[in-house]
Amino acid sequence: MEEKFNRLIIIPVAAVLFLMIGYQYVCPADSNTCYFKSDEKGLFQRYSSRYDLVYAEPEADEDLPSKITSKFNFTERDLDRHVDFDIRGDDVIVFLHIQKTGGTTFGRHLVKNIQLEQPCDCMPGQRKCTCHRPGKAESWLFSRFSTGWSCGLHADWTELTNCVPMVMNKRDKKNAQMSKRNFYYITMLRDPVSRYLSEWKHVQRGATWKTALHMCDGRLPTQDELPACYSGEDWTGVTLADFMNCPSNLANNRQVRMLADLSLVGCYNMSFMSELERGRVLLASAKANLRNMAFYGLTEFQRKTQYLFERTFGLRFIQAFTQINSTRAASVGISEKVRWRIEGLNALDVELYEYAKELFLRRYQYSRQRQHQEERLRRRQERQERQQRQRLHRTHLAELWRQGGGEEDEEEGEDGKGPEEVATTEDYSSQVVRW
Repeated sequence: MEEKFNRLIIIPVAAVLFLMIGYQYVCPADSNTCYFKSDEKGLFQRYSSRYDLVYAEPEADEDLPSKITSKFNFTERDLDRHVDFDIRGDDVIVFLHIQKTGGTTFGRHLVKNIQLEQPCDCMPGQRKCTCHRPGKAESWLFSRFSTGWSCGLHADWTELTNCVPMVMNKRDKKNAQMSKRNFYYITMLRDPVSRYLSEWKHVQRGATWKTALHMCDGRLPTQDELPACYSGEDWTGVTLADFMNCPSNLANNRQVRMLADLSLVGCYNMSFMSELERGRVLLASAKANLRNMAFYGLTEFQRKTQYLFERTFGLRFIQAFTQINSTRAASVGISEKVRWRIEGLNALDVELYEYAKELFLRRYQYSRQRQHQEERLRRRQERQERQQRQRLHRTHLAELWRQGGGEEDEEEGEDGKGPEEVATTEDYSSQVVRW
């Protein structure tokens, strides 16, 4: 009886051990191949849409994001950015330089780091470079380091679009009615909190930008419309708290303001419409202008910025961009409460940057996919051309062989024997090769 009981116990124990051993083979401890959870997050990760992709580059990329959450509906027209930039013709790149977005570094790349038939002439000790078209005394670039602040210090979208055509015609001595230039606007954006802190540190060291014009609708803003935040020559030594407490501080939502059409909101006249409506109009205008620009980059994604610029304009940089994270803004330690305050003061910039970041990364993804398609098509065409050459070569060899056989027929004598044909005689032994 006891022996029978032991056999009954051994059977389920052996079955359990067998299942455990089998599970270890199928689902190792470090493996993610087995799914037992049915929560919503797990299902989303396993069955994510084709847009929720990991962005991979052929080389290691420090600024590679892990996932992109789809929030905005972008069309293929929004994503497809390719410009047939004619540097020999009348095309002009216009760089809208927003303060503390890495624009100085990017501006230097434009004049010193692009592979050109006629490189920009940058003389030592001079801030500006001469960027002429090949064989012409005309500039193809409108920027701080090529044409200077011709439309005012850090001119915004409203100022540039009204000023650049006139200034370029005057510089190149062209008739405005005869000139048919294509102006391609570009800019750089940055995370709003980092940009705000960077501007505060810059102002703290003595920067003012008080020579900026802020021209809008043909006039400058009045003192009442744009009061100063400080009474002295500058704002040197200002604390972050005082910097945030000035209601007319142009650092607040600077990126939206500089990218929007200010004519839509009465320029700097705050009584033109309510603050809520003003913010809504400015944000919508900034998004539209940014989306329609030929190109924009993000300070936080230097390599992707370089890649998209090269793909957009068909120009190549000599040296690769570098990602510099050890900035003055990065060294500033702020509490969570202060961060919330800065985000509140820059609520429009925060929303714009969220929009710009997704559009930027989707353009990168779209461009990479297009590049892969082009490379596959190129390889297919090269393979087809190689096969065609091989077929032609075989046909040529066959034709040569056929023609060669015909020539031998023609060389046969009157007796029908070829030139190398030897007639067999009765003396067979004389034909045998003796060793």
